[in-house]
Amino acid sequence: VLICGESGTGKELVARAIYANSPRSGAPFVAINTAAISAELLESELFGHEKGAFTDAHARREGRFEQARGGTLFLDEIGDMPVDLQARLLRVLSDGTFYRVGGHEELRADVRVIAATNQNLAEMVQQKRFREDLYFRLNVVSLELPPLRDRDQDVLLLAEFFLETFAPQARRKVPRLMASARKRLLSHAWPGNVRELRNLMERVVYLVPEEKIEADQLDFVLSPDRE
Repeated sequence: VLICGESGTGKELVARAIYANSPRSGAPFVAINTAAISAELLESELFGHEKGAFTDAHARREGRFEQARGGTLFLDEIGDMPVDLQARLLRVLSDGTFYRVGGHEELRADVRVIAATNQNLAEMVQQKRFREDLYFRLNVVSLELPPLRDRDQDVLLLAEFFLETFAPQARRKVPRLMASARKRLLSHAWPGNVRELRNLMERVVYLVPEEKIEADQLDFVLSPDRE
């Protein structure tokens, strides 16, 4: 499964929902952000390594493919994976086998792979920045998450959900969004998508003591230069 969408649209939440409703829900869900790990360490993180495979490899270590056995492996920001590692990933997806770094034992991968990206992989393929064969292998089932600005009917529902979530944590009553605040939320462009809305509602719960939230009480957290 390939999940595409801008940053903050909730790609990992969708991946976890797929996992939770699948026959593999009783097995591990293992997530890794391929953009957050250096190219040198990413291979070991994915496939594991043998003792002595490189400096500081003092013991054998299982990689994410082994840790997720029987379950689901979520590869976030797959568009940032180095091209040389893309070839190794393709092999695992194609025949289900891999080797630990520095190892000679062929291992089998029993995982469902869900990948996510905020980039246009089709364009990256044309630019030779992403392998075409891997793109087609990942793109068996593709889900496109629209940005929050194109889902204005969801803004108020999500805002109220987040208020109801954070208010008990702050030990206060759930604040009410008044008409001016609702209008302000609907007019915002939401460049940070659902993540931005979530963070805004959390700040409102903790920093705005009033029970009725007006538009001017949102302005101090909405960044005007991001409209």
